[in-house]
Amino acid sequence: MEKIKQNSPVLFYYNQSKKWLVKISKKESLHTHIGVLKHADAIGKEYGSRLTTNKDKYVYLLKPTIYDYIMKIQHGTQIVYPKDIGYIIARAGITSGQKILEIGTGSASLTSFVASVVKPRGHVYTFDVDEKFMKIAEKNLKKAGVSKYVTQEKLDLKTAKKLPMDDADVALIDLGDPWTVIPQVRKMLKGSGAIFAICPTMNQLEKLTQSLVENEFTDIESTEHILRTIEAREGKTRHSFQGIGHTTYLCYARKAFFEREKPKKRKKSTDK
Repeated sequence: MEKIKQNSPVLFYYNQSKKWLVKISKKESLHTHIGVLKHADAIGKEYGSRLTTNKDKYVYLLKPTIYDYIMKIQHGTQIVYPKDIGYIIARAGITSGQKILEIGTGSASLTSFVASVVKPRGHVYTFDVDEKFMKIAEKNLKKAGVSKYVTQEKLDLKTAKKLPMDDADVALIDLGDPWTVIPQVRKMLKGSGAIFAICPTMNQLEKLTQSLVENEFTDIESTEHILRTIEAREGKTRHSFQGIGHTTYLCYARKAFFEREKPKKRKKSTDK
């Protein structure tokens, strides 16, 4: 039995659209449209218990998962949603102990989730060029409790003279022009290492795929993932009017060695 203490993270859950992620503090209260919840009333209760507000509404005290942190993080940029993250992790075979390269940290939603998978023996090395977004990402990583499994660095890999790492198991790219870093990524990946790129448009997919072929990647696959929720209630189950539709396209590939033959040099003619 795990009980809630001072500084424990708690998700106050009312319904799917109304839930609040907080860190418990004895002196604080949560003021909502369904009433006031005193943090102190949660202390000593088991996760899963419920509290009643001063308006006779109740919320459940749930232990936050990495999904909850991602859906509640501060957005500096468009985040990668769990429906896409889940496929990325499954398709790339991301597992504990792996070394992950990420180009384009953004708000760190993908960074946080991947770090939670590769920990405690693995590590995520993430690079960005915008200090403002990097600070937001740093806060989000700390809130999610995975910051010690992530190394952040300000670096533009498009122009970097020296590459910061090698032998990465998986590379994740979230840039507007992902094809521009494919040659650099290839050098930093292990043989058969996987690459995933986040592409908002199909034009980006076309340019990226061309670059992947030119740089000797195989098993290239482009996908889109639509999540449709169901309102399951006795006698009136139906599709939800709300849901996460198109968010991005995903492009996957693996580093290979095409062993292309180099064109033979012509022999100089000795004829006069």
